[in-house]
Amino acid sequence: MCGIVGFLGSAGSAGQDGLVVRRMADLIRHRGPDDDGVWGDAEAGIALAQRRLAIVDLSPAGHQPMLSSCNRYVLVFNGEIYNYDHIRRKLDAEALHPWRGHSDTEVLLEAIARWGLKHALKICVGMFALALWDRRERTLVLARDRLGEKPLYYGRIGRSFAFASELKAFRGHPAWNPEVDRNAAALLMRHNYVPAPYSIYKGFHKLRPGHFLVIADGDREPRIEAYWSPRDAAERGRAHSFEGSRDEAVNTLESLLKQSIRGQMMADVPLGAFLSGGIDSSAVVAIMQSISTQPIRTFTIGFQQADYNEAKQAKEVARHLNTDHTELYVSERDAMDVIPNLPEIYCEPFSDSSQIPTYLVSKLARGSVTVSLSGDGGDELFSGYTRYGLADDFWKKLARVPRSLRRATAGLATFPSPAFYDRLASPLMALMPEHRRHARVGDKVHKAAALLSMQTAEDVYRHLCSHWTNPADIVVGGRELPTMLTGLDALPSLSGNVERMMYVDLMSYLPDDILVKVDRAAMAVSLETRVPMLDHRIVEFAMSLPLAMLRAENKTKWPLRQLLYKHVPKELVERPKMGFGVPIDSWLRGALRDWAEDLLSETRLKADDFFDPAPIRLAWQEHLSGRRNHQYLLWDVLMFQAWRVAQKGYQPALAA
Repeated sequence: MCGIVGFLGSAGSAGQDGLVVRRMADLIRHRGPDDDGVWGDAEAGIALAQRRLAIVDLSPAGHQPMLSSCNRYVLVFNGEIYNYDHIRRKLDAEALHPWRGHSDTEVLLEAIARWGLKHALKICVGMFALALWDRRERTLVLARDRLGEKPLYYGRIGRSFAFASELKAFRGHPAWNPEVDRNAAALLMRHNYVPAPYSIYKGFHKLRPGHFLVIADGDREPRIEAYWSPRDAAERGRAHSFEGSRDEAVNTLESLLKQSIRGQMMADVPLGAFLSGGIDSSAVVAIMQSISTQPIRTFTIGFQQADYNEAKQAKEVARHLNTDHTELYVSERDAMDVIPNLPEIYCEPFSDSSQIPTYLVSKLARGSVTVSLSGDGGDELFSGYTRYGLADDFWKKLARVPRSLRRATAGLATFPSPAFYDRLASPLMALMPEHRRHARVGDKVHKAAALLSMQTAEDVYRHLCSHWTNPADIVVGGRELPTMLTGLDALPSLSGNVERMMYVDLMSYLPDDILVKVDRAAMAVSLETRVPMLDHRIVEFAMSLPLAMLRAENKTKWPLRQLLYKHVPKELVERPKMGFGVPIDSWLRGALRDWAEDLLSETRLKADDFFDPAPIRLAWQEHLSGRRNHQYLLWDVLMFQAWRVAQKGYQPALAA
């Protein structure tokens, strides 16, 4: 695990490139506190740097940037190649090689030199982002792992084409003068993250998972190509659907997960796992413990608020599996103390509030280990989200109604204002028991009418997953760019709505929200995280499982549950899905109120000129009154505002 940076083209005055690229790398030192290195060729205009978190081969033989034995290629690499020993044996079978050490970086570099980049990427099992300089062809190549576990940004700074693991590294370049992309801000308001290939800055992009980029000095635009196609994998899965029994599916999944976890337990440093006590993390820990001769170190944080606390269940699972378990109950103050650091931890605005407990559990784990495995990916691969079924059921009912009738009904329903419906419902609400009363009836009617006008199941799902449903109305000068849900790529030909929703989440929500959340939170404390379920062999197997098997016996994630029941009693893990959150709603009405009011004040919103203050102020007042819970909408704006303020070097103080 590391941080990588570099640029192609002039950074400024002659001879300064090495200083510039080192300064850029130092800005992401948290990603690699153990070592640093710089390599450059002034004549070619290339400069590369790396910050290293040493995991495999802790000796100087793992130092980067690394030159191939033939001296043609120079590599900076972030991540792990889990099957590097197998690749090394294949290289040795072709010709004896004078290895300098036993790092996966060296093996990857020699595989590229021997077989070419595309073939080397295709045979790798791992998570990575890399930059490769070809000294002969004078071309720079960037590449990212298949599922997007490791980040990589790129764009032009002045006359240079630059790349980095995090946007904050670009601050070290003398020509850095970014402009916030209002269109990306609009996407943030809908999704609570900025989806790839966009970033919060104009002209800067995320390299998409499973792709590589090639650029030569003098090229204005890079050539981008996929080396792994999830669309093809999904369509192959449909064409060659798993035909075995349910028991055979569970056994195959267990075999694949063991293979993945065995490879991901490779490390020359202490290793452990996050454990929430839910299906996914418990399955990963159960397999880890089954193949380990020593108790696995597991980590959980707890909260005093019962609705947000999973520590008790995690402790029971840990006790059953006999892991070396560490739990830490954190106070409300502990959690809120993370908030001022979020704009720096997340290099672009990011508003999934589970970022807070994710950082806290990462910090807890880093006190004992350098690598931690997680259970992320289970919901997207094995159909774990309840929203899939909700959206599918709603669309099937809605699709029976002729579109013209739906449009007419929606038009009639929205003709009266929300206030009219509120006045109409008020006498009826007064007669009902308090727990059955509904506030803002008019808003609910208008939202229901919006669903009536949906034309596809994807429209329904997008609406269901949206925070602000009309972001362009609140972001001044912003419009929404195409995403996976609005035609960025053609969706694969799959048999049902749920399968397409799962695919969209695997390609967007997982890499751009879940994996970003974990990577930035963990790397802020120099902790490497690994995600065994995102081994592409497991992904491709999951894509071959029929939905009837994924949701057998009226249960989500059926194969994964059955696997887990082999190791953990059913009653320890069967409970309603809780998620991994914090009570932002009540905090905004309490301890965070002054901080939020500062960032959401009409004066500040008008001065910044990014948002229309009216809908934001209305949402804030409704939230404070308790009539509505707008925590997600407000957190989107607050995280953008806090990030903007942090860029200016000012951070409002939280209440004591």
